[in-house]
Amino acid sequence: MPSGYSFVIADDHPLFRGALREALAGIGNVAAIHEAGDFESAKALVVANEDVDLVLLDLSMPGASGLSGLISLRGIHPAVPLIVVSAHDDPATIRRALDLGASGFISKSASMEEIRNAVQLVLAGDIAAPVGVDLGVERDPEISDLIKRLQALTPQQTRVLGMLAEGLLNKQIAYELGVSEATIKAHVSAILQKLGVDSRTQAVILLSKIGTDPLQANG
Repeated sequence: MPSGYSFVIADDHPLFRGALREALAGIGNVAAIHEAGDFESAKALVVANEDVDLVLLDLSMPGASGLSGLISLRGIHPAVPLIVVSAHDDPATIRRALDLGASGFISKSASMEEIRNAVQLVLAGDIAAPVGVDLGVERDPEISDLIKRLQALTPQQTRVLGMLAEGLLNKQIAYELGVSEATIKAHVSAILQKLGVDSRTQAVILLSKIGTDPLQANG
């Protein structure tokens, strides 16, 4: 076991990455802090660093479409806790992020102390949500149903769905995951069945409905 924590910071704003790095460094016992400025780089870092202890993910970085980026990373490394970092800190976005497997949520307006506290909470195995925010319940029945369906996917199915959302073909997904094309076809069939849709296009459209509307405005 390496001594010290290993983190991945995925955010396209260098200044904010610097602020997160400073907050993490203040925790102490940090072995490595990896940084990514786009979603592809973030995925590569998560794949390459199996010993990573925590991922901090900006929802609106290039290559990530809202909460589908979270879903995709959860599929790659389901055991690693992930904190969503976003300027969109309305209760619905926070609640949906936590429902879809995030271990915490940090608003971009959070103080250094709040960031550190959230990270330490998650490293201790707890869930970190902004203090004083009433997350309420999901009022959109379509979204509520979709979240339940997404929660029913296995990690590998989740990962395949994320790749479908990126527009990859079955043979490309098979190559990336090191499995046969027949295996991917079976995964896609299971995904369509669990999501209650008839085609991969419908599956991607359904996925795009998760929390992307407010996020599109943020670069």
